Amino acid sequence: MSLLTKTMSLAAAAAMAVTLLSSASFAEDGTGQQLYPLFTYRTGPYAPSFIPFGAGNIDYLRYINEVEGGVDGVKILVQECETAYTIERGIECYERYKNGYNGALTAAIYPHSSGLDVALTDKARIDKIPIVSPGGGQNIATDGRVFPYQYPLVFDYWSEAQIIVDYIAQQAGGYDKLKGLKIATLYHDSGYGRDTIEPLGILSKKYGFEDIQIPVPHPGEQQQTQWQQIRRANADWVFLRGWGVMTPVAIKTAARVGFPANRIIGDIWSGSEDDARPAGAAANGYLAVSVFPPGTDYGILKTLKADILDKGKSDLKDNSKFGTVYYNYGVIEAITFVEALRTGHKKFGNRPLTAAEGQWALEHLDIDQKRIAELGAEGLISPLKTSIDNHKGETIAAKIIQWNGQSWDTRTDWIKADASLFADVIKAKAAAYAKEKGIEPRVATN
Repeated sequence: MSLLTKTMSLAAAAAMAVTLLSSASFAEDGTGQQLYPLFTYRTGPYAPSFIPFGAGNIDYLRYINEVEGGVDGVKILVQECETAYTIERGIECYERYKNGYNGALTAAIYPHSSGLDVALTDKARIDKIPIVSPGGGQNIATDGRVFPYQYPLVFDYWSEAQIIVDYIAQQAGGYDKLKGLKIATLYHDSGYGRDTIEPLGILSKKYGFEDIQIPVPHPGEQQQTQWQQIRRANADWVFLRGWGVMTPVAIKTAARVGFPANRIIGDIWSGSEDDARPAGAAANGYLAVSVFPPGTDYGILKTLKADILDKGKSDLKDNSKFGTVYYNYGVIEAITFVEALRTGHKKFGNRPLTAAEGQWALEHLDIDQKRIAELGAEGLISPLKTSIDNHKGETIAAKIIQWNGQSWDTRTDWIKADASLFADVIKAKAAAYAKEKGIEPRVATN
């Protein structure tokens, strides 16, 4: 999804260039600190999504630095790099920080873009830099034997397709009731949007529902034709894979053609408050997949409010965004980074990790229910355990939420994807990729 590129003003660039989470002295010497290159898109059409997300990211890391004294005593140095959500600028940011910054080591890079994640695949393998994309990585990179430096942590779009079908089956009365149903996928016509075409084709053959795929050109401000097509097809459900303005436009256009909102299920990037609220009353009853549950009634959110927001230290300019989907997403992602560092410290000692050590830590993550409780994140995240064979996590799960006109209500507990369903396909695709690139798959040891 490479989009507009506008040059930031010098003043804005200066303001965004560096975010320090502890003291100004860290800008001059990063020695002894762990670098966190924060890829931002504070400019461009997707900035409304990043702003609360980035605040959640920064607030959690600020809490770790200022309240907990760092990760096992190691402070985190955050360096912002503005991509405007473009591939070109994202690669510039990667090149700028892949080898660290002023003495601070890089253990991993979170590109914050599915397109950039793909674009960095070859570079990361050559440079041996871990690329981590919670919720937005490549499904094929689950196979860490072939993709040693890609981490589609927490969630992926193939699992999402499976969870959508599972939820629809629950509503229909069982998987056997899916036969004959028509499920239309309205997708952003980009690599991200097209990523569920293949798994839905597989699921359609398995369960007998009709799979209808309808693309929407970027940015998706005109969708009358697509929704009339959905109406003519008599679709029973719509899986909405939007991004940015496409989502509220889809919900409002659906209302105009008479398609009920409670039969539309948005994907994880179509399920924020900023996706539903602009659609007004048309969004009442709208459903969405949630890997980043909204709300403030989580232990870690209460801690952040007391130690960061109430003390005027939050990166949020609009505190009404606290506890929103994107804010919580930022917190969750930061948790994965910090927990990876803790994992690495147990093996390598309490010091900044190199990229090689970050790689080891990321494929030995084990955030179990006990650790989730210790983090104050019960209900906010589901267990996450990785390995060399599985860079995504053994248990992939999401909830279904529903818009009530003001906020999201949780409709389900965690729905777990069946990891075995696509395992053979993923391994076959990874093997084909390895053959094409001349990669010798690693052997999992420890």
